Amino acid sequence: MKTTYNAITLRYLHDVVTGEFANIGVVLYSPEQRFLEARFTTSYERLNAIFLKIDHLHYRALMRYLANRFDEMAADIRDGLHVPPVTALGEMVRQVLPPDDSSLQWSEPNGGFTEDATQMLDELFKRLVERYVAGAEQVSRTDEEIAKPFKARLGRSAAKLAEKKIETKDYQYDFRFAWKNEIWHLYEPVSFDLVDPGSIREKANKWLGRGVALNDAREKFKIHFLLGEPRHNEAKKAFENALHLLSKIPGHKQLVREKELEHFAEHVAEEIGSHDFSEMVLRDKRKGDKEGMWQQGAVAHRVEQRADDEFGPGIFAADTAHVPASVCFR
Repeated sequence: MKTTYNAITLRYLHDVVTGEFANIGVVLYSPEQRFLEARFTTSYERLNAIFLKIDHLHYRALMRYLANRFDEMAADIRDGLHVPPVTALGEMVRQVLPPDDSSLQWSEPNGGFTEDATQMLDELFKRLVERYVAGAEQVSRTDEEIAKPFKARLGRSAAKLAEKKIETKDYQYDFRFAWKNEIWHLYEPVSFDLVDPGSIREKANKWLGRGVALNDAREKFKIHFLLGEPRHNEAKKAFENALHLLSKIPGHKQLVREKELEHFAEHVAEEIGSHDFSEMVLRDKRKGDKEGMWQQGAVAHRVEQRADDEFGPGIFAADTAHVPASVCFR
């Protein structure tokens, strides 16, 4: 049976005077189906294809914040006794991102009827967001959709995951899901469930370049790629090419296929659950204490050397009480 829905797009307003903008997300609400979901493009390269270079770190962090807030609201609607009417969507999105004079602006709501709210959101996202951006990946599933079952299977252990920035002299990248024992474990969802086989190869090639750029980072890490496989037979060959490209990434890595994801998540949850995070904090504190002691010793050595230069060798060893205060406080 068809039910009512309302949808609102999120726009990146590049120029207030000309009104030039690009749609970067869609929020759809269907109260009868107890459905609320927001979908945003997390690929800042899509905006770079239209406008000047933007702050990609800030953009990605903001999109993650918005997605998490809407996930919380969606959970309340699924489980709550009170379900707001379909006309309340405008107020709901303004609670998450209040209107102001920034570059991000909500559109006016538009509605209709649908039997499947998820499918309608897919159609709207492709029509309103992806088709207008040159070179956009035509996705069947996003990276975020690949991450959701992994996080769900982790259970409470998911709360132990945090963002981690890996940096080199020339490049840096923020991994969304990470934790550390002896090395950093970085979990990166990568959807290859794309319509265009060429986009599958390009996405893998981009990760190959990124892996090479991060290989000389000072911190030790291992990337666990959570792979979303294409569901279209014509894309299977391109996916095999993508696997071969990812295997060329230097350093420690793991390619986790979808059929292995459930078992892999359970294994990760066990590892996190058995890890003593307090011991890691204590170890880091001890390391910091040692570094502090070394720094204090270096300062003391410089003071002693200065005293020897000004007042003759051995003055500290002979009688430190008679060292002029000016030696220590100049």
